[in-house]
Amino acid sequence: MPEEIEIDTDKLHEAIHEEVEKEGGSLLRTIALTTALFAAFAAVASLLAGGTVNEALALKTEATQLQAQASDQWAYYQAKGIKAVVLDAQKGVLAGTDKPLPADLDKNIGRYKDEQAEAKKKAEEFEHERDEKGKEADHLIHQHHYFAYAVAMLQVAIALGAVAALTRKRLAWLGSTALGLVGAAIFFWALFAH
Repeated sequence: MPEEIEIDTDKLHEAIHEEVEKEGGSLLRTIALTTALFAAFAAVASLLAGGTVNEALALKTEATQLQAQASDQWAYYQAKGIKAVVLDAQKGVLAGTDKPLPADLDKNIGRYKDEQAEAKKKAEEFEHERDEKGKEADHLIHQHHYFAYAVAMLQVAIALGAVAALTRKRLAWLGSTALGLVGAAIFFWALFAH
């Protein structure tokens, strides 16, 4: 039987560590640190991008519901207007034929006009609220786009950081850092400028 070959793993580990130190260990640590930082920013930016678009979609849904309510009020407004016009025409016909007018005819015409005015007021309130929800949603969608741009820049920076770590090229790391800083700047701008 052949003898077992014994490998001193402690010496091997030490040799690998010394080799890493010789070949840019501090650069690798710096690349790892900046890449981890960019990954953290990317995770937060991604979370905020998803949150803003979800909130915008909810607001757009509310705006659509408000538009439906406004449309209902406008239909009610038109119905009351038609009823008032029909009664007014009936009043004219009856007056032209010297027939007696129903006692509550003028009261009903007035009531329909009052109901029409109230429906108009409600419809305009719903439309105003719809417009406010729409503006808020548009703002959030705009903000979402900037968070998404930040995520994209940070992801490219992370990928370039991996290339820098594999090749141990300082220029690749500088490119990664530049892209990451641009992504972080976009992230903070989206976070605080809006």
